[in-house]
Amino acid sequence: MSALRQVRGWFSAKRRFEFCLTLVMVTGLTAACGALLMLPNSVLPTLRAVAPGPESGQVTASDPQVPQVKRLMAGYGKVIAESVTTGSNRSGIVLGHATRSADVDVLAGELAAATVAVSALWGADWSQAPVVVVAASTAEFAALTGSTGDVPAEVAAVTVSDVFRPGDRPTGQRVVFGPEAGRRLGADGLRTVLRHELTHVATRAVTAEGSPQWLLEGFAEYAAHRGSADTVAEIAPALTARARTGALPAELPADAVFEPASGQAALAYEQAWSACAFLADRFGEGRLVTLYRELARGPRDHAAMDAAFREVIATPYADFLTDWRTWITSRTTEGA
Repeated sequence: MSALRQVRGWFSAKRRFEFCLTLVMVTGLTAACGALLMLPNSVLPTLRAVAPGPESGQVTASDPQVPQVKRLMAGYGKVIAESVTTGSNRSGIVLGHATRSADVDVLAGELAAATVAVSALWGADWSQAPVVVVAASTAEFAALTGSTGDVPAEVAAVTVSDVFRPGDRPTGQRVVFGPEAGRRLGADGLRTVLRHELTHVATRAVTAEGSPQWLLEGFAEYAAHRGSADTVAEIAPALTARARTGALPAELPADAVFEPASGQAALAYEQAWSACAFLADRFGEGRLVTLYRELARGPRDHAAMDAAFREVIATPYADFLTDWRTWITSRTTEGA
């Protein structure tokens, strides 16, 4: 599993939307996410209510985009909706059609827990009232994401937001799952992808264009797998296989490597996840979040990257790379 903002030249609508695409790569996703973070029932809101379709004119989520999304979806069939209480005075919603009702049920059942889990890592400075949509066809998926042209077969989900100015709160944010996502991922995969995408929703307000992909996607992957009992080998099989032959990354993956055309996207996402997992393990999740907020402000040259690492974790960038490689080796040889 992985996520991209750019996939080939697929989305000419980028002028109107910001995208974070989640792709299904050959990394054994379903096996890798069998033990997600489970929070005590006392922590999680439990109310779920089935909301009427668009014919009733009723809307249960507070996000003003919902009526417009429902009207768009109505052209592709009757809309079903499940409203979920995600916190005090907050309500998220999952929209879909009867043909994808199983996926809607899975995502609605996970939405409250996923929202709490993302907030536990990132903080409460986001809406915490997600809008999640399951498309029934590639045509509907394209309409919901404002895209043109053929949708890449690897796409499982995409996070969309309206264009906004830095410092403003993003609007029009929604997570759109493709029509084959449930069949290809299974319930565990849908839950993990949802947490990944909600992390992009939560962090979008502080994430500028040109921010390093290893940070954006690695952080979202870390959030998706946070609390899992899975081993590094299960979460990052390609990275593990290479590390066991002594082939360790010389650098953090460059942005271009995250594109499917590179042929190395799955490995890039695993490396990015491992970098964030190492940072959280060695320096604590608070420092990882602080580093994200610092580096996500835009493009950085090597000197600026080094300065950020020195400031946030009191470690030069070169030393971080050395320690990260040592961490990978120690984690991938356990139980080998």
